[in-house]
Amino acid sequence: MDSGPSALLKKLIPVEREEWAPVILATAYGFSILFSYYILRAVRDEISVADRGNLQFLWTAVFFVMLLAVPLYSSFVSRFSRGVFIPWANRFFGLNLILFFLALELLPLEVRPWIDRVFYVWASVFALFVVAVFWGFIVDLFRNQQGKRVFGFIAVGSSLGGIAGSFLTAQIASLVPVFVLLLVAVVPLEVAARLASSLHRRAGEGQTTLRVEEKERVPGTAWTGIGLVLRSPYLSGIAAYIFVMTFASAVLYFQQADLVGQAFGNDRGASREFLAWIDVATNILTILTQGFLAAHLLRWLGIGLSLAFLPALSLLGFLSLGTYPLLAVLVVLQVLYRTGRYAVARPAREVLYTVVGREERYKSKAFIDAAVYRGGDLVNGWVYTGLQALGLTVGGIALVAVPVMGIWVAIGLFLGKAQEEKAAEMAGASPAPPAGV
Repeated sequence: MDSGPSALLKKLIPVEREEWAPVILATAYGFSILFSYYILRAVRDEISVADRGNLQFLWTAVFFVMLLAVPLYSSFVSRFSRGVFIPWANRFFGLNLILFFLALELLPLEVRPWIDRVFYVWASVFALFVVAVFWGFIVDLFRNQQGKRVFGFIAVGSSLGGIAGSFLTAQIASLVPVFVLLLVAVVPLEVAARLASSLHRRAGEGQTTLRVEEKERVPGTAWTGIGLVLRSPYLSGIAAYIFVMTFASAVLYFQQADLVGQAFGNDRGASREFLAWIDVATNILTILTQGFLAAHLLRWLGIGLSLAFLPALSLLGFLSLGTYPLLAVLVVLQVLYRTGRYAVARPAREVLYTVVGREERYKSKAFIDAAVYRGGDLVNGWVYTGLQALGLTVGGIALVAVPVMGIWVAIGLFLGKAQEEKAAEMAGASPAPPAGV
């Protein structure tokens, strides 16, 4: 029986002793992925500030690239085991970064704006795909009740990676060429590939803390994951939750580009540094929430209220921004919004997939987290542009977002109830898990 410091640690971080090894590996994997991404994030966001007049066109390009990428990924998933496709997905993106480096070094300066735009599209696809692959893998390893306890802690690794990547970028962004940042981001992607292989081997060795599937390859074709979403009210509800979330994110993202652009003008280095410091603040607050509160919130509030937390926070935030449309208010809202999204909504969302099959975990999840997400970006980016064309200011658009946030709250509550019903059905149809799970 645990006592003293061990008992206190377990109360703060409810991970069982036998779960620590795979949880630490999963946490390190998340750290590596987000470390790489946050090195690149400020570069991508600075491009959006410099080219903000074309932002909706860039988001349109991202969506169509994503429509092509999702079925290709699903086909790859059906052909190879997760021990093959997950490490090589990370290595594929690392190779892409090397190719961008060569393009920036070797091509004429006149084509730089187009390299920036291609990189922006690529980075947006990268951001969703590597994270979707990571969480699909984690959900495939841990069971429903485990997920409620350990996903918050695993997400700490992602936030630590975000802190490390954004802090590094903030320190060196004005000192080194952007080419150097691309090469630095390759290293953690290779580390992530090796950690994924290690986790896969542990499951294959019969670790009782990890869920072992009889079939290594995910069944179905490149298109079955999409069909499952269209036929399932549960998966459609998850897609709707993501879609409305992209509306909130799009409003904040466009308003950030507008207000930062007004504040810093054409000083791209200062804009990049300011955006990186926003990421630092976000990730510090996120890690504190993830490490000590997320698991307890999921258990105390349940999945439904946990999913409704971010929409309710956004509703209050947009009311504030509508009343005081200032950069300082937007920064506070952006930090709180991202914290709630990563620390509470993300673990709760991933628990939703612990009560569905492998096709849903990998293929439907990839479609929702990638194509639906970027489809929402596309639609809502044009919605924002349309609202601007009608003459609405930053404050006016924020107030338009308020009732939409109310709809988002309702979707979260619906998903929580549906997840509990599916978990009860699964518990009734399956043998009891090993002790401690």
